[in-house]
Amino acid sequence: MARRRDEAMATTKRVNSWVVTDDFWRRVEPLIPVRERAPDREYVRKPGAGRPAKPARQVFEAIVYVLRTGCQWKALPSERFGSASAVHKRFLEWEKAGVFEAIWKAGLAEYDQMEGIAWRWQSIDGALFKAPMAQEAVGPNPTDRGKKWQQAPPARGRPWRPVVTRRDRSERQ
Repeated sequence: MARRRDEAMATTKRVNSWVVTDDFWRRVEPLIPVRERAPDREYVRKPGAGRPAKPARQVFEAIVYVLRTGCQWKALPSERFGSASAVHKRFLEWEKAGVFEAIWKAGLAEYDQMEGIAWRWQSIDGALFKAPMAQEAVGPNPTDRGKKWQQAPPARGRPWRPVVTRRDRSERQ
């Protein structure tokens, strides 16, 4: 029994959820914009100078890693994906170009073709305001014990200060 399980595990390789497979990349790659230098802009460096850009597949895999693990951008493993700030910068470029919306639409169209989406029946749930009776049912927040500025009334609209006697400037001697 154990041998059969070991043979089955040897034939099916488990892939981490953030790894972009070749099949998936073939579908996503046409949607990724190609980076080009703006012809009307004057650059200090010559073309090809400086650090080369990360491959688009590596950047996409890093973005999928952040989405699947929920980690912060700065927590990206630099030994695998490179600079987190460079990946985030490319993410912002692609988001502005509409790459992720295009991927979403392509995924929906593919799923609709495979399984079919019941477009007539859709449901949305959400709350845009607090429940009107919630405060009475729950009671006051225990962390709102009051702050110093709430305890003492402001003196003539100014923040609270200790009382110090001064002469009034209008009373000149």
